[in-house]
Amino acid sequence: MTRPVVAMLMFPNFTHLDLIGPHCVWGQDMDIELVWQDLAPVTTDSGMQILPTATFATCPQQVDIVFVPGGFGTTDAIANPAALGFLADRGRTARYVTSVCTGSLLLGAAGLLQGYRAAVHWAFREFLKPLGAECSTDRVVIDRNRITGGGVTAGIDFGLTVLAEVLGQERAEAIQLMMEYDPAPPFDSGSPEKASPAVVGAIESLLAEGKPDLHRAIEEAHTLLSSGKA
Repeated sequence: MTRPVVAMLMFPNFTHLDLIGPHCVWGQDMDIELVWQDLAPVTTDSGMQILPTATFATCPQQVDIVFVPGGFGTTDAIANPAALGFLADRGRTARYVTSVCTGSLLLGAAGLLQGYRAAVHWAFREFLKPLGAECSTDRVVIDRNRITGGGVTAGIDFGLTVLAEVLGQERAEAIQLMMEYDPAPPFDSGSPEKASPAVVGAIESLLAEGKPDLHRAIEEAHTLLSSGKA
């Protein structure tokens, strides 16, 4: 059986766990390209550096899965025409178009989520609608060949869901067991519905500073999509 080919976009200041979770799930069964505009190390929003394996030009033209992480670099990535062009091009023919966290905003900005349901990090749900997508609060959302996950740790659930779609539930269950993925979090505060108002407020305050810039980037992307110039 031919191994599925995956293109995982990277960009400066993305959240590494958004990508590492699915990568860990898929690595044994899929051929994965870590893609950026050049081959220089890409620094994540926690300071980790990850080496790309392909550029926009050298990544295989036909891939089975296009994947996008999110993170604090999402705003700048949305404003990068080369990154959006790469996603639009590979996403047009990919078997699955996927993301975790605010990566779905990049998919939307590339014109790949119009008319689809999608997930995103809980603090950024209002930004999907201007990009033509219907926001879902589910941890993982499947809408036809679009599969999207919520924030950060949802990437493992997302990765297993995609693996089950591609290679079957039995293989996904085996990988889950191999990873000993049996969550038992020490605190029941992993969603805004469960966390205390004080904790939710603290995170909202932390993330609020970058929202005006993100709003402007998404408005510009919306304008381009509406004009047909994207």
